[in-house]
Amino acid sequence: MNARGEQTRSLWMKIDVYPDAPKFLGKKSCDTVIIGSGIAGLSVAYELSSTGHKVIVIDRGAIAGGMTSRTTAHLAPICDDGLSALINLRGEETARLFQESQEAAVARIQQNVEELAIDCNFRRLDAFLFPAMGVGLEEARDQRKQEFDAARKVRAAAELVTGVPLKGFETAPVLRYPNQATFHPLRYLRGLATAIRDKGGRMFANSPVISVEELREGRVLVSTVNGGVIEAASAVVATNSPINDRFQLHTKMSPYRTYAMAFTLPRGDIPDALFWDTGDPYHYVRMDPGPGSVDYLIAGGADHKSGEADDGDVRFEAIEAWIRALVPALGNEVTRWSGQVLDTIDYCAFIGLNPGSKSVYVVTGDSGQGMTHGALSGMLLKDLIVGKENPLAAVYEPSRKMSSGVVNYVRENLSAVKNLAGYLLPGELKSLKELVPGQGGILREGIHKIAACRDRSGKLHLLSPVCTHSGCEVVWNSTEQCWDCSCHGSHFAPDGTVLNGPAVAPLEPAGRPAEGK
Repeated sequence: MNARGEQTRSLWMKIDVYPDAPKFLGKKSCDTVIIGSGIAGLSVAYELSSTGHKVIVIDRGAIAGGMTSRTTAHLAPICDDGLSALINLRGEETARLFQESQEAAVARIQQNVEELAIDCNFRRLDAFLFPAMGVGLEEARDQRKQEFDAARKVRAAAELVTGVPLKGFETAPVLRYPNQATFHPLRYLRGLATAIRDKGGRMFANSPVISVEELREGRVLVSTVNGGVIEAASAVVATNSPINDRFQLHTKMSPYRTYAMAFTLPRGDIPDALFWDTGDPYHYVRMDPGPGSVDYLIAGGADHKSGEADDGDVRFEAIEAWIRALVPALGNEVTRWSGQVLDTIDYCAFIGLNPGSKSVYVVTGDSGQGMTHGALSGMLLKDLIVGKENPLAAVYEPSRKMSSGVVNYVRENLSAVKNLAGYLLPGELKSLKELVPGQGGILREGIHKIAACRDRSGKLHLLSPVCTHSGCEVVWNSTEQCWDCSCHGSHFAPDGTVLNGPAVAPLEPAGRPAEGK
């Protein structure tokens, strides 16, 4: 719930991908168990089941109800942090392979849409990179040339053009990327889920996984919170933030919260295209078909490190002010939401064997391109699991050396240091009397701290503020009504229940503060 008392819901959330998915009970076996049912998990399940693999997909919540349901669904193969930045970190050859793989992911989505007859508004369209507000003409031209030169080096289609149909930028230096795409993500996943079940795949919802154990003989045991056990030849952890790893991957990426809003707009007021600016953090815009003569305009941005700000309403206001200045005909707000992305320090996802494992694979580090990385993971992990070589494996290898990203590594891991240092600082609350429904904060009780909040119904919850993943301190998120961990991206409900990994255990209960607190 946001401060206005409204649930933050994405434009896609009214679609339930598999409403009748059962809970997992008992013991079962399969070729591959896939933990997580977003676009990565279902893409892997579909690709493997198409080869005859017996697959089981299991999720802590609803099927496709996690971060995939909070995307804005830009299918843009261009590196989210800029092709020039990717070349600087990984070199031209790897950047070229990255670009090719992202384009292949979009092509695979299109192929699935056509072969499975999925009604998800998939369409090819242009994308435009335009200057951020306040950037001078010469700087804007330099930025455009830098990205254009980088696109040529990696063989990405790009064109120097003038202007976009946004107020104030009609004559700006702009870079056009043709043949990009977009779609309705949950309608697409509903189609994949149906195909997986048709091929004999099984899916289970509301069944949190608490452990992934690799046996000596190479098989894997996956245990669930309700005592269930799945034995498989291999496992894929596709939980946005991996639940099977404590530090090795998490220290190479950082969680960021991003915000999005949808508004009505008269159809045809601006063309159906993708737009993003050169700001840091940048803004992004896309269109989605609406009813009658109305479309929906989706605008987003205002990113920050997860757990390092609790000012969602201010960020939504900034996004709205920004897009209304660019699109004067913008209508009423339809909905607003936020989500979390995991940025790796070299801008490429981790897709492959989990470091040190022989049978456990991982998909994480979407770096703002979760849709394309998710589709790509299906193709890449299918090859790796069936023993087929894939030239892209080195690009996304989870155990890869990342010396070129050492500056990013140091910067991103400062959050964990700052978080742990927070234990020495005063709590945020002076008294529980401060709390009104929907609010939360940290209260100091002697030498201890308490995570205290009142949910929207007014019920008081008192918890340990220590994240059960690696011991960092959680922070209240009033926009999404949850506890966020800034170190590795765990989210917990007001009562401490895990909403998003890497944590698998809930926050511990805390004792009630002394009378009068």
